[in-house]
Amino acid sequence: MIFSEKWIDEELTRLGQKSLERRLTAYGEAGGKISIDGRIFLNFSSNDYLGLSGHPEVVWASRRHLESYGCGATASRLVSGTLHPHVELEEKLAAIKGYEAALVFGSGFLANVGIIASLAGRNDHIFADKLVHASIIDGISLSRANLKRFRHNDPDHLESLLRGCPASGRRLIVTESVFSMDGDIAPLAEIASLSNRYGAMTLVDEAHATGVFGPRGRGLIRECGLEGAINLSMGTLSKALGGYGGFVACSRRMRDLLVNRARAFIYTTALPPSVIGSALGALGVVEKAGDLGAELLGRATVFRKRLRDRGLDVLGSQSQIVPVLIGDNVAALAAAQRLKTRGILAVAIRPPTVPEGTARLRLSLTLDHTDHDLEWAAEEIAGACR
Repeated sequence: MIFSEKWIDEELTRLGQKSLERRLTAYGEAGGKISIDGRIFLNFSSNDYLGLSGHPEVVWASRRHLESYGCGATASRLVSGTLHPHVELEEKLAAIKGYEAALVFGSGFLANVGIIASLAGRNDHIFADKLVHASIIDGISLSRANLKRFRHNDPDHLESLLRGCPASGRRLIVTESVFSMDGDIAPLAEIASLSNRYGAMTLVDEAHATGVFGPRGRGLIRECGLEGAINLSMGTLSKALGGYGGFVACSRRMRDLLVNRARAFIYTTALPPSVIGSALGALGVVEKAGDLGAELLGRATVFRKRLRDRGLDVLGSQSQIVPVLIGDNVAALAAAQRLKTRGILAVAIRPPTVPEGTARLRLSLTLDHTDHDLEWAAEEIAGACR
């Protein structure tokens, strides 16, 4: 029997009928302000929060590592792929995050999958916030642990689940510090307290907090002084740091365990030297500048107020991520298209990335967006949504 792709056509048609089909768009450059066919667009769909992806010092550091070490690490970390820059980066990340050690992964997705599947198994229990990232859900699925999802940012519900959990097996609590689609912040102190009370490990995804929150962008865990209470601080090098890769900061013994058990770390080639170089360069810029994240968050506070004053629902955003709730998939796509004609890129986020009925524009502010840009954009976004 000849294989037929009819089922693929049917699936794509079904997605299209629900306004859920996605297509790739190629751009000539990246960042918060980009040129398309000679016209400048404000890009609110970039996670280059601090504008570091093209920063001269970051580019120079990447180029220097490329010229010194070549294009690739050429092997996995446990074979011969661990180069001196990998060790240097991990030592810097550990110091910045306030932990004994750190381990770099190929991406944030690989980090979450590798960590979770290493810490929990079939007879263990994982408690995850209802809105955690897809990589966390996939890591839990691979672990085969018993999953219990607590209501978003609801420590009382988490405690009720912990209280009813069987005594046997390990317990792992997983949350994000800054949620990627709502832009709100987790109650980390309450979660850490519950973790201690019920003998659970805690993993916090700081992908969208690293570089922005905390002293010199060291994250919300450090801002809250919870390094000693939260076991694992996961982060990425691909958002505020402008490059690529993921990492976790933790104890030395935890790192040793992950080196031996995290398949997403063991069975993949190490990140290229130029990528490690860009991360080291970005960390250097953030350390020297000191207040880049605070400056960005100040702009975000003003921007949210402008949107609220125009009658828009920005949910519980407390960060540089500002959602504008629309609800209907078709309406969200239409608003995004109207904005594009006005020189604003704001991608419509739809299920399954967000829950049914909560389609939205997800606006990521960057330091490339001036106060004047944001004032103009608020008016345009309000008009498009109307």
